[in-house]
Amino acid sequence: MEFHKILVPVSGTKADGEAMRLACRLAKKNKAKIWAVYIISVKRALPVNAEIESEIKKAEDILDHIERVAEEQDYEVETDLLQSREVPPSIVDEAVERGVDLILMGVSYKKRFGQFSLGNIVPYVLKNTPCHVILYHQPIE
Repeated sequence: MEFHKILVPVSGTKADGEAMRLACRLAKKNKAKIWAVYIISVKRALPVNAEIESEIKKAEDILDHIERVAEEQDYEVETDLLQSREVPPSIVDEAVERGVDLILMGVSYKKRFGQFSLGNIVPYVLKNTPCHVILYHQPIE
């Protein structure tokens, strides 16, 4: 399978770095373009373009880290910081807008009510995206 445009949504978990390493390995074969995107979820009480400095700083730090991970893999990525009311539809919209053929997401082990949980982002993306999706699951530590 060939991928030419890869979207890597990041959220600041350990799985992000591994997902980016995998994206770089997949991208090298066809010199694919990789975008790493961090989406700030903006509460309804605020305007969607509100400058939430603490969130912006956190997002920039995460994207800087992801750029360094890609550099270690000898690959160049483009990073983007978005703001949205809801993260899951924004990931799908971004994939459609950029015409990506793969979304590669890092998934950390989370429990909800004592059960393993994918949260609300991954199921939404799997259900609604028009392209391939690869999940990189971070092992339990």
